[in-house]
Amino acid sequence: MGCVRSNNEDILLIGDHFVRDDSLDLSLRLDDGDRYLLALADGMGGHNCGEVASSDTLHNLQFFYGDMPAGFSVSDFNDAIFTWLASINHIIDTKGREHAECHNMGTTLVALALYENRFFWMNCGDSRLYRLHNGELSQLTTDHSLSNLMGQTGHSNVITNCIGGGCNSSYIDIFECTDLVQPGDTLLLCSDGLSDMIDDDRICAILNGGGTASTLCDAAEASGGYDNVSAIVIRNT
Repeated sequence: MGCVRSNNEDILLIGDHFVRDDSLDLSLRLDDGDRYLLALADGMGGHNCGEVASSDTLHNLQFFYGDMPAGFSVSDFNDAIFTWLASINHIIDTKGREHAECHNMGTTLVALALYENRFFWMNCGDSRLYRLHNGELSQLTTDHSLSNLMGQTGHSNVITNCIGGGCNSSYIDIFECTDLVQPGDTLLLCSDGLSDMIDDDRICAILNGGGTASTLCDAAEASGGYDNVSAIVIRNT
């Protein structure tokens, strides 16, 4: 929950596991043809029921992804996710209209998906995916935020794209990133509660030092913890 908020609007999906206010440590062998999904949703702060929007989004995505047909090309995969985005936007907006306490609820989404020997990342909002390669950290996703739109380096809590939240023209970035998933690399999915509290140099140092997702979250809380903070760390051994 961080050090300020009284509820946690973040939620994580790792395979079949949904994680909120907890930690999970798994070792996996993903054989040829495996399908696996890792995702993080950050319910929109300042709106009602952000925790509902984030949970509904990941549960819906898990079902959709598990039910997606085999044999898709990259273009087919992209089209399927675009179709899903339109559907989940309608679901979240409808629930917001039907329940006053959920009015304008919304969420960000960042995900890493394995589909038939190919990796894809997806992003809607300002949660992030990082790659640590040869000791150097780089952000793979682009923040959909006002500060990034205006070319400012500092983070803004005003986002320009999300799922639900009254956003009438939601979009999602999708990138086939198989070549970027190399042995020895570390990948990090995180909410802005992490990246706002500790800068990229600190994140890089923690990951290079063998730090876990919990180590990163603890560092964010020690730096103020103004928001909910969540992270998924994937080490490709």
